[in-house]
Amino acid sequence: MNIVKITPDVAVSEQIVPEDVAALAAAGYKVLINNRPDGEAPGQPTSAEFAAAAAQHGMNYLYYPVNGMNFPGPDLEQLAGAFASARGPALAFCRSGTRSINLWLATRPEAEWPEAVRLARSLGYDLSMVGQR
Repeated sequence: MNIVKITPDVAVSEQIVPEDVAALAAAGYKVLINNRPDGEAPGQPTSAEFAAAAAQHGMNYLYYPVNGMNFPGPDLEQLAGAFASARGPALAFCRSGTRSINLWLATRPEAEWPEAVRLARSLGYDLSMVGQR
């Protein structure tokens, strides 16, 4: 797993597997956000597999699949709530982490936007999905 901490309460990662969920829970993550549509790549684990692993390890799970055609998805308010969960730190994942950090940016309030963009750029992510405000 290549976990990139964005804030003390939010991290993003490239594709994980359900077997990684135990280590994520042990590391203190309480919310798992899957931003990858099922069937995007052959052999990719399904949302149902991640939901079961998250439940087994006491994590909340949100399936919020997006791609370039439907970004930023149907319910940014729900996604923002998952990133800001009172339960504890959240880990969002997709194929490379890029979609997930763009989604985190899309949920940032206007006042936080410049600093959030600076942070994401400093980590080397392509921010073209989220665009400019």
